[in-house]
Amino acid sequence: MANSTIGAVGQTCKRLNIFGVPAAVGAEFSSFTIKENWSSLKDAKENLQAVQTIIKTKVAIETDKPRGVNPEVQLWLSRVEEIITDKTLEVEYGKLTRGSFFRSWTLNLPRRRKVGKKIRKKLVHVKDLIDNVKNFTDVGVDLPVDTVDPIPQAKTFGMESMLEQLHEYFEDKERSIIGVSGQGGIGKTTLLTAFFNELSGGSDLRVVILIDVSNSEMLDVRAIQHTITERLGLPWVNTETEDARARLLMKALVRKRFVILLDDVRKKFRLEDIGIPVPNTENGSKIILASRDENVCIEMGAMKSLIRMQLLDGQSSWDLFLSNLSTDARSSIESGYSIKWRAMAIKNSCQGLPLALKVTSRALAGLKSPNDWRDAIMTLNTGLSEIKGVDQIFQPMKYSYDKLDATTKNCFLYCTLFPEDSSIRKEQLVEYWIAEGFIPPNQNWKANFTIISKLKSACLLQETNFGLKVRLHKVIRQFGHWLANQETNFLVQSGKNLESAPEIDQWNGPQRISLMSNDIRDLSFSPNCSNLETLFLQNNPNLKRLSSMFFKTMTKLRVLDLSNTAIKELPDCDALCQLQHLNLCQTPIIKLPRRFWVLKELRYLDLSQTEALEETYDNCSKLLNLRVLNLFRSHYGIRDVSDLNLDKLKELNFLGITICSEDVLRQLKKAHPLAKSTHRLSLRNCAGVKSIHFTIFNQMKQLLELYIESCPKLTELVMDQDEREVSKLEVLTLWELPFLDTILVKSMPHYFMMLRELTIYDCPKLENINWVAKLESLDKLVVSRCNQMVHIISEIDRGTQGMYNRTDGMSEEEEIQSLIEEACQIKIGENMKVTDEEVGENIEFPKLRSVLLTDLQNLVSICRPRKFPSLESIRVQECPSLMRLPVISAHKIKLRQICGSSEWWNRLEWDGKEIRREMENYFIAI
Repeated sequence: MANSTIGAVGQTCKRLNIFGVPAAVGAEFSSFTIKENWSSLKDAKENLQAVQTIIKTKVAIETDKPRGVNPEVQLWLSRVEEIITDKTLEVEYGKLTRGSFFRSWTLNLPRRRKVGKKIRKKLVHVKDLIDNVKNFTDVGVDLPVDTVDPIPQAKTFGMESMLEQLHEYFEDKERSIIGVSGQGGIGKTTLLTAFFNELSGGSDLRVVILIDVSNSEMLDVRAIQHTITERLGLPWVNTETEDARARLLMKALVRKRFVILLDDVRKKFRLEDIGIPVPNTENGSKIILASRDENVCIEMGAMKSLIRMQLLDGQSSWDLFLSNLSTDARSSIESGYSIKWRAMAIKNSCQGLPLALKVTSRALAGLKSPNDWRDAIMTLNTGLSEIKGVDQIFQPMKYSYDKLDATTKNCFLYCTLFPEDSSIRKEQLVEYWIAEGFIPPNQNWKANFTIISKLKSACLLQETNFGLKVRLHKVIRQFGHWLANQETNFLVQSGKNLESAPEIDQWNGPQRISLMSNDIRDLSFSPNCSNLETLFLQNNPNLKRLSSMFFKTMTKLRVLDLSNTAIKELPDCDALCQLQHLNLCQTPIIKLPRRFWVLKELRYLDLSQTEALEETYDNCSKLLNLRVLNLFRSHYGIRDVSDLNLDKLKELNFLGITICSEDVLRQLKKAHPLAKSTHRLSLRNCAGVKSIHFTIFNQMKQLLELYIESCPKLTELVMDQDEREVSKLEVLTLWELPFLDTILVKSMPHYFMMLRELTIYDCPKLENINWVAKLESLDKLVVSRCNQMVHIISEIDRGTQGMYNRTDGMSEEEEIQSLIEEACQIKIGENMKVTDEEVGENIEFPKLRSVLLTDLQNLVSICRPRKFPSLESIRVQECPSLMRLPVISAHKIKLRQICGSSEWWNRLEWDGKEIRREMENYFIAI
């Protein structure tokens, strides 16, 4: 029997060689060869462990330097660890060698073949790992440079010496923290911006970030963390605590050589609380901070590296002054001594303060005649200087302000109600102006924004956030407060970290009061406010109570903002007969007052995200002047067709609404008057809805945001929009839809052409969302808690399908034939690479910047590799089966960060060492 077995082995080996499989495969059938290979494997593993110890020692040395560890070395160590810790083969070998040598080794040919193959394969693997070590010329690598995008800046004047000093300190390895001090408007921000832009010209730094701190009383940790997060390309998660986010940022920055420029630091704070590692001479990183207070620079660690800003000298002041004048104005100055003398006198009144020079010269830009210049200097030198206590820097600003028309002046002063350096949404600001009567409600948006343009041109207002928001410069805001005290009566204590309101006697008389962005908890008194027109109490998250008679004397109140407070009910509102603007967004208010209908002048009512609101007593339908009504994602939803009784609101042009009934949804299919005004729509708890066809939204021409939540029977969404219709929908959220398993999107053009943000949460029946590949405008994708989702985009992974497939119950001959087929497939598979030609020239996801995937237990793939030209960040958490990322190369995209657990990262598979090495530099463990 032994001879027949040996003969069978020989025949099998002959067959394998005929089919082109290496003869080594046949050798696996010999029992003596298996024992010999097992002994060789043990010796090789001992040698491998010795080499591993040496490499680990070298790696430990590199991690203490400001360099990274060679990704090839990291990959090698992870593979070695897998080899050494895997005991599976030892168990199989032990079972094979148990009992009688002749009996167990001749009657278990399939098992012997299988174990022998594994031993030989592992032996080859171990020897290859040992041989690979000679390729490691250096276990450390220099981390790649992360480019700096320059910030637009005007030409600098007279800053050469200060820039030179800053460069000198920067190059000194012993100076890790550098301070810049000087008064407001002297040019600290300009200096930091110029230096920031110079770092874009070939620095070996990995990260350079410029941050406006402005911590007047309360340090806005969230805003600073958001700036750093954006710069690093990390995904922003609203639900994360500041401490958790600080830990993440520390991990991201500690591995980089960074420079962080902190502008306008008012108070000392701990860098670690933000998530910024303290720089030192070893890591080579730098902190550069600017403050009006020299002591703050010293307290923050810049005692040996302090630069004191200087006012501009005469020539630099003159150059800056002239640079903002028109060609005609400059010509008139050169045409005669009298004009030049007056212009020089105005320049001298600015006393070398860059901001004052800029504001004044912009205001005088068009002057030409001698009389114009004479009038200008008289305005600057009379009246204002006689007012006691006026800061000299306000004089030139007053001239610029005086040139504005009355409406624009009022709009400017209104901006001073907001906290220092806070950004204000343009649309929100315009709504306040309308409520105050500065501009008419029927005026178009372009005309309203003209006022903002005027204030920008006068250097009294700055744009932020890609032009979506505006803010006041610190010095301009101080000037505005001074003006408000002269021309009107404001009480402004916004952003002061107050825990209690001002004394009751301070409420008597002011026309506008701003106590926003504080920590006031109680307003249990009844102030006398007969002149009050605006009251800002928003962003006092612990404010729970207003006295029952709080509004009793506020008969002139036009604007009341209580958003983001803890108010559960409003006191009696009968006195608020002039109120036009009421914001209760993000409050726990339970119901509106029964006599809410008395607010007949109300034009703006925001009740969005009022998660406890149960009853409005139908008062909204009686407020006939409403232009804006926002009930988006409110607990109070339209449950019955009869509740759609807002037809009388003829002025309504913005509606946010929450619907909780299939009947109401069907009603909206018709040309309902509300449809034309609907901008935001939430569908929640529509128990009978099984299918939603997006033709139902045909009448909602202005729909921007759609939120579908907790519809227990919903199984499909069908985007069958008419090709002639172009939807404006920008944000779509699908939330807690337990039976949704089908989303059908027709070929382009389709309903989601403008969609920027897509969030899918807790939709356990969805297996993929192939249609997202069609979203040309998609910027952010969030998918979470979809347990059946196997692929984000389900595609055939060409060349790998069918590999390693096995069928139980094969005969020995069939198993050997399978071995042949498998060997051929592996041979092909080893040479597979995804090329640009295979990916195709049609670029999908052209604008996708951020991908966040969490708690997707069965997710195997995102999609095939693509060119993702805008992708900046990928965050993966609790997706244990996701073994590949669909990125071709980090050099061809804008990728900045890949976030996930170290365990997940170490399990990822790559199409070669080069791509693994590229991606290693972008990984952040969380």
